[in-house]
Amino acid sequence: MKRLLLAGGGHAHVHVLQDAAREAIAGATVTLVTPFPRQMYSGMLPGWVAGHYQVGQIVIPLPALAQAARVQFIEGRIAALDAARRVATLADGREIGYDLLSLDTGPVMNRDAIPGAREHALFLRPVEHFVTLFEQVLDRAARKPLDVGVVGGGAGGVEIALALAWRLHRLGTGARVALVAGADGPLSGFCPAVRARAIAALKARRVTVLPFDAAEIGPGFVRLDNGTRVACDVPLLAIGTSAPPWLRHSGLALDERGFVQTGPTLQSLSHPEVFAAGDVATRQDAPHPKSGVHAVRAGPPLALNLRRAVGVGELQPHVPQPRTLYLLATGTKHAIASWGRWSAAGRWVWWWKDHIDRGFIRRYGGSA
Repeated sequence: MKRLLLAGGGHAHVHVLQDAAREAIAGATVTLVTPFPRQMYSGMLPGWVAGHYQVGQIVIPLPALAQAARVQFIEGRIAALDAARRVATLADGREIGYDLLSLDTGPVMNRDAIPGAREHALFLRPVEHFVTLFEQVLDRAARKPLDVGVVGGGAGGVEIALALAWRLHRLGTGARVALVAGADGPLSGFCPAVRARAIAALKARRVTVLPFDAAEIGPGFVRLDNGTRVACDVPLLAIGTSAPPWLRHSGLALDERGFVQTGPTLQSLSHPEVFAAGDVATRQDAPHPKSGVHAVRAGPPLALNLRRAVGVGELQPHVPQPRTLYLLATGTKHAIASWGRWSAAGRWVWWWKDHIDRGFIRRYGGSA
């Protein structure tokens, strides 16, 4: 029997589990290792922040999925990986050997990317920690007006800033929200029509947009790269994600940013017994390598290739879509759609997004 280790409970791995529940992976004992017993779906997080969902509606219960798939579930965090020995070491010192390894551990934020952030900022990732601490932010906001600063001008930062502005407005305490969006402004990678809609939404929600980068975060302030100190009671970081630090000494082939280099079959370029999908991987054959591997769409080909790697059969390439549909929540039950250079907005886009998101949760055993 081959030992298949699934490291992480990301979007691709929940599909692998569901696939294994329908038909067991013959010839393998399968183990899932993940630091949390549930996956909190990031696509619904802004809706939860805005108050449109309860936390139980945005989670997928991983132990139940694993049990249905006849997969051993281990709650633990990977601290080291030795690809030569084929051993993963957990934070508590346990070692797990494998014959095949699949990595889908989810995004990581560099807590030292901005001086002072580790000590004074609230990070959007890991989502489990953010959800716990956000309740404390709401308690503070209910007692006095807060200055909240969201650092990061990408889709995550814009959505969270708008959701916060709506939620805090409903509390009625006069809280202020600012978005530290960087020199390129909000949604710099999107088409002009989408950016214009997002900027209009930020203006409507009275979110102050600061076209600068954060240079330092301290107690009660964010210092911008132009030298200005902005009052900030709650700095919330929604910056880009980084590779897990334990990959550095794993022996796997990595790109210049530390992500696992993979080919069309989602296999490591240096160790074919290792597969990787989602935020931990980068596709070398894609026009935009980091954005090309979408964990949700990578789920079916990953499940097929793991099954064939255990048994027999030709592995199939995963062809990333050249364009991705984005549905961006704007705080209220209103959203912006983006598909290449096409854009639309309205309540109907929110209902479309809500339908897709709830369907995703229900598909994997959640109760959205």
